[in-house]
Amino acid sequence: MLIKILMLVVFFGVMIGVGLYCRKNATDVNGFVLGGRSVGPWLTAFAYGTSYFSAVIFIGYAGQFGWRFGIASTWIGLGNAFIGSLLPWLILGRRTRTMTHYLDSKTMPEFFGQRFDSKFLKIIASIIVFVFLIPYTASLYNGLSRVFGMAFHIDYTICIVVMAVLTGIYVIAGGYMATAMNDFIQGIVMLFGIVAVILAVLASHGGLVAATGKLAEIVDTEASNVPGVFNSFFGPDPFFLLCVVILTSFGTWGLPQMVQKFYAIKDTKAIEKGTIISTIFAIIVAGGCYFLGGFGRLTDVNVKEVGYDAVVPAMLEKLPEVLIALVLILVLSASMSTLSSLVLTSSSTLTLDLIKGTVAKKMKENTQVLLMRVFIVIFIAISAVIAVIQYKSKVTFIAQLMGISWGALAGAFLAPYMLSLFFKGITKIAVFVNFMFSCIVMTVEMLKPEVFPKVLANPITCGAFCMIAGLVIVPVVSLVTPKPDRARVDEIFTCFDDMKNEKPKEI
Repeated sequence: MLIKILMLVVFFGVMIGVGLYCRKNATDVNGFVLGGRSVGPWLTAFAYGTSYFSAVIFIGYAGQFGWRFGIASTWIGLGNAFIGSLLPWLILGRRTRTMTHYLDSKTMPEFFGQRFDSKFLKIIASIIVFVFLIPYTASLYNGLSRVFGMAFHIDYTICIVVMAVLTGIYVIAGGYMATAMNDFIQGIVMLFGIVAVILAVLASHGGLVAATGKLAEIVDTEASNVPGVFNSFFGPDPFFLLCVVILTSFGTWGLPQMVQKFYAIKDTKAIEKGTIISTIFAIIVAGGCYFLGGFGRLTDVNVKEVGYDAVVPAMLEKLPEVLIALVLILVLSASMSTLSSLVLTSSSTLTLDLIKGTVAKKMKENTQVLLMRVFIVIFIAISAVIAVIQYKSKVTFIAQLMGISWGALAGAFLAPYMLSLFFKGITKIAVFVNFMFSCIVMTVEMLKPEVFPKVLANPITCGAFCMIAGLVIVPVVSLVTPKPDRARVDEIFTCFDDMKNEKPKEI
């Protein structure tokens, strides 16, 4: 217990120290939201990876999908690494950095507003960001509470308050730069932690060969009648496995807290290094988490009674105390890094896009920064309350909460954002139609899933459907709606004539 407490005290001390150190970088809006657009490749890559992989992955997704698919769930981690990390950096990174710098947009809603010359789109996008980031943030607390409950046997509410307060302190103090620096430190903890935990869990089952042999002997007739299916290449349900890969991998292409990392990187050359770093990080962390979860059936857990979220904690509770302490820091790192990214994204969106853009157009710079700090507190408080309610009422699992959030956000933003970076003919009406389609579908999925066909009656497949549908909706609607101002769009696209152009221009 003393080891656990000491490690936590040191961890929290470092996080808060970094936040206070970065106060000098958070005195204006550009510094608070984007770190002055001067963040290097290492910090950006780790910020991208740690925002991507949270306690939702380590506890919720790894537990649920490891149980359902066996070691085939490793494909989800590899999909996250190559589709969710490598490809966005290659395809979106340079063009996102270049166009957002040209437009001087600091948030995704602001990008839509300037790219399509539409204040209405900016407002709608900001509302979507705020509403659908809340269930995602609430899910972070739940995953953390499982591990803290295992290690300390303390009340769930205390876990929420501690994590919320400490994360709020360093984000409020240091803004994006504090988040990026802490993400780097937390990312290192995650890299070493996941490797150590995998080795320890496998060793407790006699090594890799023995563990996979035991897994092959498990038969669950509700999942499949095929012997050894949990030790097979694609598991008992390849189609659903593919849907999970699509949602958790392609989703990052449209999530505002992920794409915004490209806004802040210092130049396009840094993106080349960041691409490699981010991909390696994802292979180890995401691949490792899902690989570990694949052995969940070797534990004595009744998921019908305690839920999938208890699988990974059950795998860890018999580890040596030093490793349990490391797991605590690992899950804290994963949770706090993602939480900080989410609350910073939401607060900046509400302040810059919703309030400054409509109610108080002449708001002073220092007032904007102050308001963002206030919204960080509000956003953390709301999501914490929802997390407590969700936990006590047992409304849904972590994976479902995250699936609703990812499905709505990525479904609404992925297609219009990506296509608007490459094609001049995308129209504002097409963007709006896609916004409404995904939000309505995912809201109905959350409230009345029975109205959908069975294949879409869960957040995972429904979210994947929204993302794929957007790639059809946006081009088709653009073909039959009034075209944008050609001269204005041509001028915006001149930013790509020279990718080395780093200074924003007036348009």
